[in-house]
Amino acid sequence: MTQYTTWQAGTETIRIGKDLRVPMRDGVQLVADTYQGVEDKPRPALVALSPYGKELQALALTTPPQQRPSVLWDGCIEAGDIARIVAEDYVHVIGDLRGSGGSGGEHIGNYNAGGVPLGEDAYDFIEWVAEQPWCDGNVGMVGISYFGSMQVLAAAERPPHLKAIFVSGGHYDFYETTYHGGIMWFMPRAAREGRGGDSGWAFTDQTTSRMLEQYSPEELKKLVDQRLADPDVAAWPNLVHLLNYPKHHEAWFDIVMNELDGQWYEERNPITLAPNIDIPVYLQLDQGRGWTLDGTIELFHALKGPKKLDIGSYPPMQSRPWVEEHDKMFRWYDYWIKGIDNGVMDEPAVSVFVEGSREVLTAEAWPPKEIEYSSLYLKPRRKLTAEPELLGPEYAHPDGWYQPPMTVTDDVAMIRYSTPAFEETTEMIGTGAAHLFAEIDQPDTNFVLRLWDVAPNGKRQLLTTGYLKASHRELDAERTTEGSPVHPHTRAVPVEPGTIEEYVIRLYPFAATFMVGHKLTVELSTNEPMVDDANSLLPPDAFHLPVGRPVTTKIYRDALHPSRLVLPFTRKTANGHAD
Repeated sequence: MTQYTTWQAGTETIRIGKDLRVPMRDGVQLVADTYQGVEDKPRPALVALSPYGKELQALALTTPPQQRPSVLWDGCIEAGDIARIVAEDYVHVIGDLRGSGGSGGEHIGNYNAGGVPLGEDAYDFIEWVAEQPWCDGNVGMVGISYFGSMQVLAAAERPPHLKAIFVSGGHYDFYETTYHGGIMWFMPRAAREGRGGDSGWAFTDQTTSRMLEQYSPEELKKLVDQRLADPDVAAWPNLVHLLNYPKHHEAWFDIVMNELDGQWYEERNPITLAPNIDIPVYLQLDQGRGWTLDGTIELFHALKGPKKLDIGSYPPMQSRPWVEEHDKMFRWYDYWIKGIDNGVMDEPAVSVFVEGSREVLTAEAWPPKEIEYSSLYLKPRRKLTAEPELLGPEYAHPDGWYQPPMTVTDDVAMIRYSTPAFEETTEMIGTGAAHLFAEIDQPDTNFVLRLWDVAPNGKRQLLTTGYLKASHRELDAERTTEGSPVHPHTRAVPVEPGTIEEYVIRLYPFAATFMVGHKLTVELSTNEPMVDDANSLLPPDAFHLPVGRPVTTKIYRDALHPSRLVLPFTRKTANGHAD
């Protein structure tokens, strides 16, 4: 029999049930804790599932919400505001996924556990919750990031008692979660290992590596040697250590060993499951997490049932414990789970916060306004203008920079191009592209692009970013459109040093209005600054693998090589001018 205790949270008394055993269809048992009011009655339940450990989530009762750059900000306390959920008269059910925390079973890689899809476990978990005497049979889900992605996996399995989901900050295309434009991003390492402000997964002895299971020691050694042949990988001590000693970091080992997209990631991509989802879905995400915003918008378009898309403002990292967006969540669940007609479905499907003007646009589709893609060309004297360069390469010599590896210096070389001050408000909403005609003196490098709104007093607001590993420059011709390039990332093609290539970089979705007197500035570099006025708001490990070799990059921007930005001007301000 479950043993209950109580906890006093302000004026709210919370009844806590610890270590409930939840059977899966294959006999494995997961563990869960429940939080509810003291009145003995059935309530609707909100389920939270992750491998981060339910005991960590309980800190939401004792730790005030922390925001970056607080050292107490822990990126894995993501199951929601327990006291608020109980006060709204829901049961909060927090469970450990198999192979983590107190749960049994084996956890392999990401979104797949011991051959069992995690959505299948979520189905069994939700249906068990619905049958308990403290639940009235109506179930939703709660939680940000990994918890959000789990909601999509669960909904795709169609558990009968799951009535709706509210997904905040989910991540979907798992290749794009780890390799931005083919460049490795370290933050997933933090979420798994526990580094730089994250506690990481609550590993058990049953957590293992699919790569270690799939290949013989001899085969694996060859694959590891191939990965270590990448100078960028070989120059990073943590990766060298991981590839030689993978046993204690199995999930991260699998990611590092799979640097190309394909079936290994696709079977873990919740977006491919979206056509199976028929319940109401609310998708919420703040700007700044560009790769995730891309996936959130893609998921929104794939969903067929009732749906909402809510894109918030910068900065991108909400507090931990996570307490934001709960007002919106309860309106959603009060309507779909409790049957309260609060008008939420009478409102437009899409809501977008626009940086600069700080207005909220509403519409029935994304983007919320008609857009027209127009180009801003890189020009001599580091200018950006709507007119292409007329001079040939013999007169318009390239710009460039030299980037030594981080083993030599922490300094990041970069070049900037800026528009003149805008003479009227200019609005951009959507994805974008950078077409760079570049020459490098190595077989590979990184292109890192950051787009800024610069005020007359010099204050900067980062709007969006773009990343591309030079060897991943190949485009998906069928899916690429103007202003929205798509790279398959299924093979790496080394660059012939000294040749001029066109690199088309995807700019993640953004929404911004440039006010009168402001400028648009684009920064180009090989690496990114470890600390500046933008990424200081992010966890310490939220940066990309630097180049491990010295690279000289030349950017051509002449009549034969029209390097340019392709940006999503709203129709009102296409080309920066009102109609």
